[in-house]
Amino acid sequence: MSDTLEVENINTPGRTSRVNAAKYHAMKAAMLKVMTHDAPGDTAKDIKEAAKAHLPDNLFPGGATAGWWQKTVQLDLEAKGVITRAPTKPLRFHLT
Repeated sequence: MSDTLEVENINTPGRTSRVNAAKYHAMKAAMLKVMTHDAPGDTAKDIKEAAKAHLPDNLFPGGATAGWWQKTVQLDLEAKGVITRAPTKPLRFHLT
């Protein structure tokens, strides 16, 4: 597996960034494990807190940087159509 991978951002279509592949895949797996298919879904804060329990400590010691990675994966998965943003305040997300 490559050390980095390209991610998209739903807020800036056509623009990609390269990020650490291991951390991306770990956060993605944790988020997919805790997210629901039921709309409107959970807040980003709830998803982050639930996902922390499923993150490997060697990549996220004590949950460090989990918020940044949760947001990065969220924006990428939205751009790819894997998750959907509900029009609520606060924003909520669910699997498509």
